[in-house]
Amino acid sequence: MDPYFPSFFPLNNKEERIMRQYKATILLLEDDENLGFVTTDKLQEAGYFVKLCTDGEQAIKAIQTEQIDLCLLDIMLPKMDGFTVGKIIKEKDERIPILFVSARAQKEDKIKGLKLGADDYVTKPFDFDELILRIQNILNRSNHRKEIRLNEPKEHQIGEYLFNVNNQFLERNGKRQKLTKKEADLLRLLCLNKNDVLNREEVLEEVWGVSDYFSGRSMDVYISKIRKFLNNDPKIEIINIHGVGFKLAIE
Repeated sequence: MDPYFPSFFPLNNKEERIMRQYKATILLLEDDENLGFVTTDKLQEAGYFVKLCTDGEQAIKAIQTEQIDLCLLDIMLPKMDGFTVGKIIKEKDERIPILFVSARAQKEDKIKGLKLGADDYVTKPFDFDELILRIQNILNRSNHRKEIRLNEPKEHQIGEYLFNVNNQFLERNGKRQKLTKKEADLLRLLCLNKNDVLNREEVLEEVWGVSDYFSGRSMDVYISKIRKFLNNDPKIEIINIHGVGFKLAIE
């Protein structure tokens, strides 16, 4: 099997043996052939198995048929842009980490990517050592979160609401509100720190994987969403502690 070109069919025994030699499988979406080949080589040298796709449609097929641990997505692409691909991936499985890599360095693009649920956003040209470290950090956080959650409550009672962590929904009087992964992750942290102050920087590192202006703006949007989800119970309040963080206060 040529490592530079993706397979869109279930893996055979030979491919499975090859993949077990690597630390994780990365979907690389890059339409620049030379950059795609070089990036693939660098990632494989770092111990990752790479599925290289040159357009969005190929990437969607790969996500549908193969086990992917992280997606590395360019934005400006033929047929389907990277933002659209990222949105479709998150709709399929919000647990799959996404890192956008693009020449588009505008603040609006970064905010858009983070709002879609991306774990990071890197602008071109980039340093390969830095890119690999960012990938390692994202995967480490993802694995760490999985280990921690094994010993945590699977449900939280929030006033009149029942929050199911694993299935990502809020329920009140038999009515369910489905949550996105980031909404559920943020609400989970608020519940674990109920009636205590939840540090803003800790939330950014835990849920967004980075603490900067763009992720901070994104977090504020998600806090507003959660307030709306809980607004039918007047005994619940999410208080903004200026310059520090938030508190889920329940009477």
